[in-house]
Amino acid sequence: MASQQVEVEKKYDVGADAEVPDLRLVPGVARVGEPRVDRLEAVYFDTEGSALAARGITLRRRVGGHDAGWHAKLPPEASQDADSASGPRRRRELHAPLGQPGVVPDSLLAHLLVYLRGDDPLPVVRLETQRTTYPLYGEDGVHLADLADDQVTAQVLKSSGAQDGDSDTRQWREWELELVHGSPELFPAAEDVLTAAGASPAGHGSKLAKALQGTEAKVPADDVTGAVPPNNAGPRKKGPASELLAAYLAAQIREILAHDPEVRLEQPEAVHQLRSATRRARSALAAYRRLYSAGAVRRLRDELKWLGGVLGAPRDADVMLDRLRGHAAELPEGEAAAAVAARLEEELGNRLDTSYRKLQKALLSERYFRLLDDLDAFSSRPPVRPQAAAPARKTAGKVVAKAARRLRRAAKAVKRSRRGAQHETALHDVRKDAKRLRHVAESVVPVHGKRASKIVQAAHRQQSILGDFHDSVVARDLLAVLAADPDLPEAEASAFVTLHTRQVQLAAEAEAKYWKARRKSRRLLKRGVG
Repeated sequence: MASQQVEVEKKYDVGADAEVPDLRLVPGVARVGEPRVDRLEAVYFDTEGSALAARGITLRRRVGGHDAGWHAKLPPEASQDADSASGPRRRRELHAPLGQPGVVPDSLLAHLLVYLRGDDPLPVVRLETQRTTYPLYGEDGVHLADLADDQVTAQVLKSSGAQDGDSDTRQWREWELELVHGSPELFPAAEDVLTAAGASPAGHGSKLAKALQGTEAKVPADDVTGAVPPNNAGPRKKGPASELLAAYLAAQIREILAHDPEVRLEQPEAVHQLRSATRRARSALAAYRRLYSAGAVRRLRDELKWLGGVLGAPRDADVMLDRLRGHAAELPEGEAAAAVAARLEEELGNRLDTSYRKLQKALLSERYFRLLDDLDAFSSRPPVRPQAAAPARKTAGKVVAKAARRLRRAAKAVKRSRRGAQHETALHDVRKDAKRLRHVAESVVPVHGKRASKIVQAAHRQQSILGDFHDSVVARDLLAVLAADPDLPEAEASAFVTLHTRQVQLAAEAEAKYWKARRKSRRLLKRGVG
């Protein structure tokens, strides 16, 4: 597993003849430690299409200094304490051991595959840096920050787009103030001292960006790309309806990109989070499909359905295993209970392992990477129809009302259904329609506020209750199959029957809760967002 930290720093351009000032003049700095000199050699990597730079990501292998190894710096975001775009930058930085020169460690690669999408990272820039580091300490001896005085030589490699005959080597000097245990207030405190010595806020966010300026290669972006409403302000009440889907879909794409590495690294709840973002995106595309090209929406919905199915298998097996573990633990202690617990672990554990392997394979497939590309393309260049220019607030009311009507029809279908499989399927359909209403209502919260939020809560309540109902039905059917094994000892068969009866009871209780929740929310859902 790669180690990680949050890097908070600010860079300054400085002339070759500038002298490092007396850093004790910085308010809050009581002592400056002995300077340390390091020679650093780093090679930066990206794809031919600059996929990492487009997302504000840098990947390098660096030799020398206290943190030699592979480093991946994920997209920067402006410090909450910065007053402007020129303030300090916060970046999540991942570290891994040096390993082999051209082979990215798996622990880092897992975080990058969602951006690389099948392309190989190639060397694009080689940097040699002579770094003199000045540690800054406070009155209490706390190591506040480091000021690095860097003399940089950069060689742009042919794979990055340098032209034959052009000078592909450049040199510059920069200062870099990076927090260690200090607070962000140190940055404005140091600003006057550093600028008085001849420094100015850097015109680049990274050494890689500085090295690539003027080449055909893409300079690392300051922020993650992706379509969002103007100024990231979100949908406007008097803006076009297209802003509703643009903002909601962009948020789900960010969630997919964030949780993809966690799934690859098998982190808890990651599959659930990725599956939820996939479902939300699909629900929103269905709700707003009339505003966009039918073919583009249909393709995305079909592929999101495929991905949701691949994610659903391990998620469902995990939920079922956790559920039945708990219920098996309630059985009277003895050999039969232990045997039943072991049988459940074997059955559901095998399902979980098999489905997770299929998921990991799917996340490396061309089909998955093409879906990510298609989502980006739809988000950045939406294939809108004229209807997309309709007022957002009015359109929001219509899509919520439509989803609520669909939920009401599904509930009526339950009442008309025959007891048994037909009834259970009808309740499952209600659950899916409640989920769609929840997602649609989430998308209109920016223009309808509290009323939409109340609908989100009511729909989520019905969805959650019917989720418990569905889990009970699935568990019941599994237990019935296991209990019917003719070779099963009588005591173990009896234990399975006990667990089966418990699921029947829980399903009945969940259905009763659903009808109560539906009655309670009927008026709210019928009225909609107004």
